[in-house]
Amino acid sequence: MRLWLWTIAAMTLGVLVVGGITRLTHSGLSMVDWDPILGVIPPLDESQWRQAFERYQQFPEFRKLRPGMTLGEFKFIFFWEYLHRLLARGIGVVFIVPFAYFQARGWLDRRLRRRFLGLFALGGMQGVMGWLMVASGLVDRPSVSHYRLAAHLALALVIFSAAVWFARDLRPGPRAAAVEAAARRRMMRGLAAVGVLLGAQIVWGAFVAGLKAGFFANTFPLMAGSLVPPGLLTLEPAARNFLENPVAVQWTHRVLGTVLALAVVALFWAVRRAEVDRASRRFAAALLGLVATQYLLGVLTLVNAVPVALGVLHQATAGVLVAVWVSWVHHGVGARGG
Repeated sequence: MRLWLWTIAAMTLGVLVVGGITRLTHSGLSMVDWDPILGVIPPLDESQWRQAFERYQQFPEFRKLRPGMTLGEFKFIFFWEYLHRLLARGIGVVFIVPFAYFQARGWLDRRLRRRFLGLFALGGMQGVMGWLMVASGLVDRPSVSHYRLAAHLALALVIFSAAVWFARDLRPGPRAAAVEAAARRRMMRGLAAVGVLLGAQIVWGAFVAGLKAGFFANTFPLMAGSLVPPGLLTLEPAARNFLENPVAVQWTHRVLGTVLALAVVALFWAVRRAEVDRASRRFAAALLGLVATQYLLGVLTLVNAVPVALGVLHQATAGVLVAVWVSWVHHGVGARGG
């Protein structure tokens, strides 16, 4: 079961990576229909490819942005969206077959069954959310809703986190080493604060992606020569800027990233001084190293105007960061007493 859950987590991270490539190559609107069953079969001959291309030509992305696209170019963007959907459906298969086997063998008690069925339900919700996201770009504008993009990413990371948590719950051996109660409370409060900042940073990262805000002000640390850039508050009411104005959204992402990095540094030093176990210290060091790497990747992605390789690596590192944070929280929950 642990191997099964880690496989689901790894595949979910893989889908996130392919989703990043799909977004950065502007491939996400190439498949304009949602067919969970027959959609597994791609066009198989030239006639079917032309039918798929003609279907794509009826929607805003082709008419407004790509009127000169060739069939060969369409096949390229179709490949990435098809691969993204195929991998997502593959997770469903990887879930269902072992789950049915475990159930038939009588290995699942009520608690495990409820957990795993909940995980499966989240996967179904993710499929629906993915289509709702795509559908938002097939109406009157050739781009998806950045709110739906953020929800799609957040739900994927919830599924990923749940798989990691459940896998760690099934880990054999003694429970975590005891940690002095006061030190444990401080550590868990610090982890909670970092988790809130990490979640907010990921959501605003999705806003940046959905609004293509990474193509504005490709300098660091200043934006348009200023810490507070011009055009920050052009929408009314003012709060709307931080959700829909590309300049303000990118600025928020920068500020949240800096605050998150400082919070992780503070947590690292607090753990180093506290009476905690060796595993907690290792988690602190890993989180600090990943946040530093992620910060650097974010800067490089920005100043290089979001190349595909750096953008995808930035997104994948966010997933690894979430895995380390979830694993540390799981460890902290088990480190009682002392």
